[in-house]
Amino acid sequence: MKIKKEIYLSLKKIFTSAEREIQEVNNITELNNFQSKYLGKNSIISFYFNKLIQLNISERKECSIILNDFKKNIKNKINNKKIKLQKSIWKNKKNKSFFDVSLPGRKFERGSLHPITMIINKIKNIFNHLGFLTYYGPELENIYYNFDSLNIPKHHPSRSINDTFWFNSNHILRTQTSSMQVRILEKYSYPIRAIFPGKVYRRDYDHTHTPMFHQIEGLIVDKAISFANLKWILENFIFQILKKNVKVRFRSSYFPFTCPSAEMDIQDKNGNWLEILGCGMVHPNVLKNCNINHNIYSACAFGIGIERIAMLKYSVSDIRCFFENDIRFLKQFV
Repeated sequence: MKIKKEIYLSLKKIFTSAEREIQEVNNITELNNFQSKYLGKNSIISFYFNKLIQLNISERKECSIILNDFKKNIKNKINNKKIKLQKSIWKNKKNKSFFDVSLPGRKFERGSLHPITMIINKIKNIFNHLGFLTYYGPELENIYYNFDSLNIPKHHPSRSINDTFWFNSNHILRTQTSSMQVRILEKYSYPIRAIFPGKVYRRDYDHTHTPMFHQIEGLIVDKAISFANLKWILENFIFQILKKNVKVRFRSSYFPFTCPSAEMDIQDKNGNWLEILGCGMVHPNVLKNCNINHNIYSACAFGIGIERIAMLKYSVSDIRCFFENDIRFLKQFV
């Protein structure tokens, strides 16, 4: 029991000294040094804890209680002192703080949708009011849906590796959202009024073209659908999306999956004509691929370039501005 008495008397003397010393601590650094002195690896309590292994079990238990009580009391002293120091720090900061009412207020930056997303949403709203439903399709497309089912011949230039991103002999990054036409016709019954927004990919890059861009394909399948219906829908769409009356014209063109085919042009302020979209009556071969009787049902389709519409609406001359993520450019649409 000699060791127990030795530990008790020694720690009692040390605790009295620690009480006086902690009252003189004035900052967190001094408090950390105090903690290392009395509870650290080289402290007296660590020395006695290491010495416990030399004692028998009964003595070890009794001495452990004394050592742990001392450790607990010292920790309580440290915690109480830390709270006092922190309160003192905050009080000093509060007294030193000064509010300058002449300083400008902090400006909270506002975010917004990307201009391309804004245009897509506006186009969807316009066509939704006309009864069109919105569908989405895969960007990695089977060549049957992207080419074969759309009446695009094997030798067509769009199948070239110079124009299209090929994954393998059967799959590509879709070159047009027209690939959704057959998917919808296979899955749903008629009549159909649908639009298909999404990304498309082509090997092209300059101030009016990028390898990835956005399209919205439109499709109507019903009895007695004519080119007159298509013309009215597209004229109405252009007037609504651009929010102004513009001169438009339909110019004869060629697409493998429509017949007759046309391109829609609008006239700019300088009197020049600009191609805005492609359209036409769906080719009978496309309807035949979906087992639709073209003698009963007719269909029309159109493809709109989202970036082209955005460039016209926002007077942007370079399509690459939409994809460079220049915050100065994007802030204009907040």
